[in-house]
Amino acid sequence: MISWHKLSLLLLLDCLSFSAAAAADTLYLGESLTGNRTLVSEGGKFELGFFSPAGNGNSSYYAGIWYKQIPVQTVIWVMNRDLPLSDPSSAELTVAPDGNLLLLQNGNQTKKPIWSSTNSSYARPSVGPVVAVLLDTGNLVLRGNSSQRIAWQSFDHPTDTLVPGGRVGLNKRTGEYQALVSWRSADDPSTGWYTDRVDPFGVSGQYTFLWNGTTVYYYSGAWDGQRFASVPEMGISARYRYILVNNDEEVSFSFEVADPSTLSRMLMSPNGQYTMYDWSSKSGGQWLLHFATPTSPCDVYSVCGAFGLCDAASSQYCRCLPAFDAASPPGDWSGGCARKTSLHCSNDSASTDGFLPVQNVKLPSRYITDADAGGSAGDCASACLRNCSCTAYAYEGGCLVWAGDLRNIQQLTDGDAAGSNLFLRVAAADLAANSNHDGLSTSDRDAILVASALAFLTILCCLFSVVSWRRRRGAQTVWLDGSLLVFSHGYLVRCTKNFSEKLGMGSFGSVYKGTLRDHTAVAVKRLELGGSAHGEKQFRAEVRTLGKIHHVNLVRLRGFCATARERLLVYDYMPNGSLASAMSGPSFGLLDWGARFGIMAGVARGLAYLHEQCQERIVHCDVKPENILLNAAFCAKVADFGMAKLIGREFSAALTTARGTVGYLAPEWVLGLPITSKADVYSYGMTLLELVSGRRNRDTGGRGVGYFPLWAASKISEGQFLAILDERLAGDADMEELSRACNAACWCIQQREALRPTMGQVVQVLEGSLRVGAAPVPRHLELFCAEDSRTL
Repeated sequence: MISWHKLSLLLLLDCLSFSAAAAADTLYLGESLTGNRTLVSEGGKFELGFFSPAGNGNSSYYAGIWYKQIPVQTVIWVMNRDLPLSDPSSAELTVAPDGNLLLLQNGNQTKKPIWSSTNSSYARPSVGPVVAVLLDTGNLVLRGNSSQRIAWQSFDHPTDTLVPGGRVGLNKRTGEYQALVSWRSADDPSTGWYTDRVDPFGVSGQYTFLWNGTTVYYYSGAWDGQRFASVPEMGISARYRYILVNNDEEVSFSFEVADPSTLSRMLMSPNGQYTMYDWSSKSGGQWLLHFATPTSPCDVYSVCGAFGLCDAASSQYCRCLPAFDAASPPGDWSGGCARKTSLHCSNDSASTDGFLPVQNVKLPSRYITDADAGGSAGDCASACLRNCSCTAYAYEGGCLVWAGDLRNIQQLTDGDAAGSNLFLRVAAADLAANSNHDGLSTSDRDAILVASALAFLTILCCLFSVVSWRRRRGAQTVWLDGSLLVFSHGYLVRCTKNFSEKLGMGSFGSVYKGTLRDHTAVAVKRLELGGSAHGEKQFRAEVRTLGKIHHVNLVRLRGFCATARERLLVYDYMPNGSLASAMSGPSFGLLDWGARFGIMAGVARGLAYLHEQCQERIVHCDVKPENILLNAAFCAKVADFGMAKLIGREFSAALTTARGTVGYLAPEWVLGLPITSKADVYSYGMTLLELVSGRRNRDTGGRGVGYFPLWAASKISEGQFLAILDERLAGDADMEELSRACNAACWCIQQREALRPTMGQVVQVLEGSLRVGAAPVPRHLELFCAEDSRTL
């Protein structure tokens, strides 16, 4: 019989054994972390487990990695940032039999996966047991127990923090970013508004800071070998070494510390500043700021959210505009501000709203000019009240109006010549509540009285019939329709100087250069509709659909004009023109292989988005170099998508008669068969051959060949890729990329639709994630060759 003394000793040994296991750095197959159990890196520097951010009331838990040896819990990586757990005791982190690292939430009878690492070839049974190890760098790796080969690592998937040994960058072959994305707030690890990532069109590995993934508010500047041009503080201390790698495979940024005991981290903060901190053990321990960029928080786009005002001179730099309250908890400005009282506005009644002045501010961007609002501030206020979308106006020698949320408003110091007065639209109740506001000057009070009087006059004006109201609305220069600007015909006539600067002519009309009142260059397409075009109502409906489509490789539609006699589309202006004009000019020979391959991939991604990712599939029906535009950085953007819906039944006739020969059209056009997205694939294949060769597909000269696409396809089938490469490149091309592009082109121009890949598959082929062999020579091109011999 065992004695109580021996039993106590065994229990103590068991506890010590469990404690040792709990403090280990490795999680083996079948083991799991749950509750307060953690992994600790071998040197005791980092810890992995479940945590609840300070200040959130312990209502949400996350799996993450933090510094082990400092009293202030500082998290460097979060596993389930957008899927919090309610109770860590009912969750477990485990290595699954298939070699994946899984985070599970235990339910009543099931285990729900919350997060999983990616599948990996290293996790196959032949590799042996797979383990998860927390390294002393803060990197969580999944690797073979015996091979030590890494199948997955947290450093490839950073959240908001970069530590020594980690990196942020861009894989040029796959297009995958390693980017820092801020927390939503100091107490909320969910995906925030701000991102730091490589600028794909920048120089020398430049990085950009973005709000909401769309608006760039800061550039790091070029890399000079030691630091970024816009961040001079980086090069001050010899304690750090900053590293930028920029080659054919990747662009990546990382840093090292001279003393391994130094604790340093870079952070994309919730307020959009990129910061670097060093840990100091003095005074009880604290993180000391090494640098922050941009240096002023007010230089960060929308740092105070919608209807927030940023004041850099104040310790609490964010506050709400008059008649608004904070929409988020104190210290969290991600939700911006919300109105105390809703506006009163409808199309069939007068508005009782008025205006409150916000003095000496830097005006928010994205305003709309209204040249027809009259020649005074009063006329501008009246114009704003007539538009239910208008939320503010300013009169700066002309009428400026804003619609929707107001963002990026900055309070300037007294005497700043750049300051302006913004008149904020508020409900009548808030106007009365602020009428005795002590900060208003006499001129401001007068402005409010004038605005109130104008509101009363507006009530009288709005008693006219709906027809009269629509006539007044039609006289406006610019207003909003959903996400698009609606331009008056007269405004676009003035912007284009009476359509005097013609950029080109396409299948559906001519394109003219124009300049908006804010000096933004635009391209205005004047559609030639014919007698069977859509009516104005249907045209507006289709344009609204196109206005919601946004992709980096599609030309952005800014707005439109629709009258009884004319339809005009307003696009972003592309300074380098069309791919067709570039190919016909001497500058095309200066585009190296990398630039051409980037154009190929960009066009493929744009078309794949139209075919496979839009809510309503869009078939372009007219893919050709003339409809591929190039911005200042020679990024390809597909134009004229959606014309089939805008033009209507006469689309196919306009398409074929404008060209006169088969050209880029798929065989189904000629045979009168139904048109699908595979017709775009065919046209893209023809364009791809042109980009590789630097020749148009109807070019029969230069090399003594017949119909060029047939000759090129024959060479591709024989593996003679260099034979069709543009001679001006002198063989200077990545052979792997060249072979992928040539094989993709040959598959795209097959006669049978079933043999052609989808555009999504074309993207995969170009990126190298999908392998294809040589395609058969498309023999139907012999018929086109004979047809060309009769038309040339």
